[in-house]
Amino acid sequence: MSAQATATMTIANADERGESNSIVRWFGRNWHPLAFVVAVLALWWVATSLEWVPPFIIPSPADTLAAFTDNAAYLTQHTWVTTYETIVGFAIAVIVGLMVAVAMVYSRGTEQTLYPVILFAQVIPKIAIAPLFVVWLGFGPQPKILVAVLMAFFPVVISGLAGLRSVDPEILQLTSTMGASKARTFLKVRLPAALPELLSGLKVAATLAVTGAVVGEFVGANEGLGYVILQANGNLDTAMLFAALIIMSLLGVLLFAVIQIAERFLIPWHASKRTVAASTVRL
Repeated sequence: MSAQATATMTIANADERGESNSIVRWFGRNWHPLAFVVAVLALWWVATSLEWVPPFIIPSPADTLAAFTDNAAYLTQHTWVTTYETIVGFAIAVIVGLMVAVAMVYSRGTEQTLYPVILFAQVIPKIAIAPLFVVWLGFGPQPKILVAVLMAFFPVVISGLAGLRSVDPEILQLTSTMGASKARTFLKVRLPAALPELLSGLKVAATLAVTGAVVGEFVGANEGLGYVILQANGNLDTAMLFAALIIMSLLGVLLFAVIQIAERFLIPWHASKRTVAASTVRL
């Protein structure tokens, strides 16, 4: 066997070992939630098989799966509507929330003016003001997007404010002494330091944006997962209701996972520190 072929086999074996180790590490990190999900599914199956609860209260896993497969196109159509409303609302909340957080960090008067208003708006139940948005904006996607913005806005502002203020004041004094402008200090110092806090807030905001879009659909809509949930509830179709709820949950988990992946690329040092800390705890 030639030296080149031997080297090729060695590299292939190393890649296989690396992939195997990656799979083992992934299961080592995630076996707790996987075991919990399996246990919940098993309990669900046992409870419905033994008829501990009536089918019109909790459908069986088989009936829920049938609702998925028999209405795949219907559910896909309404899922795309809610996904669009969620992503647009989340994006607007991130942009506006960051702008407000920056303004509050750099201006004490702006913070004293806006912070009580933001807190007051957060305390108001969104389901109570959603009908007003329908009256003002109609039955299109705009009211749902606005509710999603309001739900996701507060975590973005609070996390952005906390992150931008987490910079060591001595570092800011150093950059000022060296002649760096406020814009350059923000891009090179404040923003990178704020990313861990900010991305944590974005994870919360993403899940709340899904809830906001569905809440807006509850009030007035003829499409979207909220509309599907209302129709299934009115028809006592619990299998379809569970299917829509599962899709809604998966949508929030997917957005959470996307931000978590972005976190690994934007601040790999922060993710690696958390991994080392988790490994230390396990040891």
